[in-house]
Amino acid sequence: MAAGLTLALLSTKLTERVPIPAPGIFLVAAAIVSDVFSGIGEHVSIRTVERIGVVALVVILFDGGMQVGWRRFRASVWPITILGILGTFATAGLITVFAHFVLDFGWTISGIIGAALAPTDPAVMFSVLGSNREVGGRSGTILEGEAGVNDPVGIALMIGMIEFATEEGGSFWIVLHEFSVEMSVGLAVGVAGAAALLPLMRRVSLPSESLYPLRTLVFAGVIYGAASVLQGSGFLAVFVAGLLLGDARAPFKGEIERFQGAVASLAEITVFVALGLTINLQGLGEEEAWLDGILFALVLAFVARPLVVAALLARARLRNRERFFIAWSGLKGAVPILLAALVLLAPVSEGERIYGIVFVVVAFSVLVQGTLVPYMARRCAIPLHERPITPWDVPVRLEREPTGLLHFVVSEGSRADGRAVRDLPIGESTWLTLVVHDGEAVQPRGSYVLRPTDEVLVLGDPQDEAKLRVLFEGSRSTQ
Repeated sequence: MAAGLTLALLSTKLTERVPIPAPGIFLVAAAIVSDVFSGIGEHVSIRTVERIGVVALVVILFDGGMQVGWRRFRASVWPITILGILGTFATAGLITVFAHFVLDFGWTISGIIGAALAPTDPAVMFSVLGSNREVGGRSGTILEGEAGVNDPVGIALMIGMIEFATEEGGSFWIVLHEFSVEMSVGLAVGVAGAAALLPLMRRVSLPSESLYPLRTLVFAGVIYGAASVLQGSGFLAVFVAGLLLGDARAPFKGEIERFQGAVASLAEITVFVALGLTINLQGLGEEEAWLDGILFALVLAFVARPLVVAALLARARLRNRERFFIAWSGLKGAVPILLAALVLLAPVSEGERIYGIVFVVVAFSVLVQGTLVPYMARRCAIPLHERPITPWDVPVRLEREPTGLLHFVVSEGSRADGRAVRDLPIGESTWLTLVVHDGEAVQPRGSYVLRPTDEVLVLGDPQDEAKLRVLFEGSRSTQ
């Protein structure tokens, strides 16, 4: 296991040279290994993979919520909500119709396939868009937010379809009931969990700074468990809690975020390797899952997703090229495969075939669509910047939180971009104390001209933070 994780970590270097998302490498490599060394895959049960997937998604969603933050999410809450909820139902419906009328599946099996393939995946979305890239405008926020919101919708759809397929008296009303309960309880627990955790982070000290990140991660598990016990969506709960904590100030917040990011990366590797080990590549050909999977993938990428995005985001304040980018970047990943795993655990007739079809769709989505995301961003004129790795920092440890010390990064096109310090409309009560340009500390004299990516340390009134953020970061504050 240790050797395998080491190789997986080293394989992430491939993504610097080969434009393939890391989850795709892990998934396909593990599937090949399980075929070559058949004994490895036999020791990994679907139940085990489901449990690994649940833990991994809790970590990934909590970290993803903190990366997005409430400020960015709030600016795009309407398109995120409508795409995450109605978009999932609409996508499932279109796939169900295609499966029944074109591929001749029964209505029940068609509905199960539609439910499995409808949601996008946070593990892939945060990996492709959020790990080391920064997407300009609202596109990245909408895609990441949608991936966090639509999980409970997909789970409700799948639970309803499985119950309809395996029990007498099942109906579509089960799906609506499951959805309403999961969403409302998950949202309430997420808000309550964040409200309870934030004072704990700020006021309750621990004997070692290394314990602060562990406390936050453990509490995220508590939030998930509380929501699940109350029959709500634990995934939605941890995502909402992460959103509300993302912009909050707390002691050792930087250490917490770095630890969360590292654990989320490890969780991403683990879940895709585990999922890949459960796939029998030879069996996919015997059941014709390859052909069916490719057809579903093409319909999703070029018909269902574009139609859903065009219809639901028609009145959103987005440019056509942003809609096109959102339509292309609705990537599938661990969540669809986990939903297909529920089918195997039920069990449902043709479960193995469904599982194989979903794997092929996910492999196509990650390897083809995910690989082309940077190209599509360029074609759509969507800024997609590689976030530089900055291994050195200069920490200043203080016993109490300093008031009035603010940090901003100058964005291209902001009011501060290209202006001298003396010309900034900041008033007499605000001072620029330090500028970091290309890794070098610069004294911000009046003649110094600010440039994009400059980091600015400002001493001023905390009540002016919103106005100063607009000044230095401009449109980034509304992403």
